[in-house]
Amino acid sequence: MNRFLSLLLGLLFVVPAWAGVGLPPDPPRVEARAWMLFDTSSGRVLASGNEDSRLDPASLTKLMTAYVVFDAIKNGKLKSDQTLEVSETAAAAAGARMFARAGQEISVDDLLMALIVQSGNDAALTLAEGVAGSEEAFVDRMNAQAKKLGLASTRFRNAAGYTDPDHYSTARDMTRLANWMVHAFPGQYRRYFAQREFTFNGVTQQNRNRLLWLDPQVDGVKSGHTRAAGYNLIASAQRGKRRLIATVMGARSEIDRGMYAQKLLNYGFLETESLRYYRGGQAVAKMPVYKGSSREVGIGFLRDFSLTTQKGVSGRIKAQLITERPYIAPLKKGQVMGTLRLTLDGEMIGDYPLVALSDVPVAGWFGRFWDGLRLLWE
Repeated sequence: MNRFLSLLLGLLFVVPAWAGVGLPPDPPRVEARAWMLFDTSSGRVLASGNEDSRLDPASLTKLMTAYVVFDAIKNGKLKSDQTLEVSETAAAAAGARMFARAGQEISVDDLLMALIVQSGNDAALTLAEGVAGSEEAFVDRMNAQAKKLGLASTRFRNAAGYTDPDHYSTARDMTRLANWMVHAFPGQYRRYFAQREFTFNGVTQQNRNRLLWLDPQVDGVKSGHTRAAGYNLIASAQRGKRRLIATVMGARSEIDRGMYAQKLLNYGFLETESLRYYRGGQAVAKMPVYKGSSREVGIGFLRDFSLTTQKGVSGRIKAQLITERPYIAPLKKGQVMGTLRLTLDGEMIGDYPLVALSDVPVAGWFGRFWDGLRLLWE
């Protein structure tokens, strides 16, 4: 994974106790077991409820199934045009299916379409067996990936999303996984997740994410349902340059999950705004460096830094730079150097890590000696 992308996404979902400061006071009421609204540009949670409760993800599980397959394609271990054979076990999968036949050779591309659009359990098992040799081995990869992505409250026991006491996730983790999907695999996201229907073996099935028909800005991501889980939906929409992700878990009906996800998205786009405060690579400040080949280093953000707030309050936000000095070489680009603290009318919005924008190698012996003397009076 790209180191800078990893750092960017690692800074997302920092949700301190003051997370609601600067946001509209009355988010939509959501009648579900858990929910979350997230702004991908700023990494800010705009509304949530029971977001850390462990719940049955049902077919939201297939987001991780797709993630592992996309990663295998990216790493050259799998090709989208190669075919995988459907096993008898996969062909007999219960629940939603693409109606694959045992022994049939199906392209990875078609299997992914069926997995994401039709929520095919037979497609999930065929991909799992084809990528890892068995579903059990594939699930190990799913759990390893979940750990790598920081999904601390998620555990998988199967690739399709069948109910199991040890198969669980949270609204926060599922939202985070969807955000990773959008950022890590933008091409695949655009290709698969916005498809309204898919036809295979002469059977056309529609995507169960009904917001794809109701809101032209919605372009994903996944629905899920079992009797135990209730009705789940992760919906993402992009309006202009902003992308929001709404997750609803445990709604009472298919209509409810879509309605509440849409309400959350509308609230986010209409009541809040995301403003860019610093460009990626722009120095928030220049700090002195001792014993280095350079006398100073710029600190800031490697990627654009944006903040999402209620519309109209941005002019009242104040910034405070917090650093620990002195800085002594060597310094590495991306190394955390301080904190940008943002407040609104004296209330804290959040602390955001500032990093070195360039490497600063160690100076020669004379420079180190001279700066050693300077440090005595620092």
